[in-house]
Amino acid sequence: MSSAPVEKLKFKLTIAYDGKNYSGWQVQKSGIGVQQRVEEALTKLFPSVGRIHSSSRTDTGVHAIGMVAHMEIPKAEFRMTSEKLALAINAHLPEDIRVMSAQKVAADFHARFDAAGKQYRYFVWNQTAMNPLLREQAWQVPKELDLKAMRSAAKLFPGKHDFRSFAASRNYEVESTVRTLARCDIKKSGSLLTFIIEGDGFLYKMCRGIVGTLVQVGQGKIAAADIKKILETRDRRVAGMTAPAHGLVLWKVFYKSKAKVSVPKKKVEHEHSNG
Repeated sequence: MSSAPVEKLKFKLTIAYDGKNYSGWQVQKSGIGVQQRVEEALTKLFPSVGRIHSSSRTDTGVHAIGMVAHMEIPKAEFRMTSEKLALAINAHLPEDIRVMSAQKVAADFHARFDAAGKQYRYFVWNQTAMNPLLREQAWQVPKELDLKAMRSAAKLFPGKHDFRSFAASRNYEVESTVRTLARCDIKKSGSLLTFIIEGDGFLYKMCRGIVGTLVQVGQGKIAAADIKKILETRDRRVAGMTAPAHGLVLWKVFYKSKAKVSVPKKKVEHEHSNG
């Protein structure tokens, strides 16, 4: 006689982390991924929990405010309220990783396949003296940048394009290098520049390739009008540099309507690679 299927509860986790000490999000053969630390914490609470599934991967040194993952917990092991879940997981995590929220979701929710888009933010400190409070979260570019030229170039990125020129190569071929960006803005607050890049998906190191190129536009090394030609060339060698990992943050993951939480509670909206 076959045993009855184990009834499980599915939860959506929104996770923030400082990526400095990690080899990216994903469980690694060598080095520690953020995912490994979260799974270790979950196993201490719910021994039968297996792999968690995320919306994205981030690279070594990249941060997140709004990484989303889902997991399933056998109902028999879940002996707390949903509201206490994030607190319980955080008690077993290092200080540089935190579950910001944990919400019960429908059984068919998938953190990756239901994601409709993502927003990354990249921070540049544009001053000769680095702000010591931002040294691990922003890339220092000492010489003054031409913001007008950079914004002119940034306007050429939104839309559906082949972004091969801005992505680093991987050890496998991706099915398509065409992506659609909804937004590429540059905000300025004093010496801090914030690059906001939003789209339906991102190639390996694509955000960092875009930011590095825009900074080189600001330095006068690349003409703003050349962005269109660089996109059309589909060759990484013709674009600008790859910006350092530590300035990049996975800010937010957007979901289709079916991914709404199954039991609406008091909802806090958290504004949140491979970028």
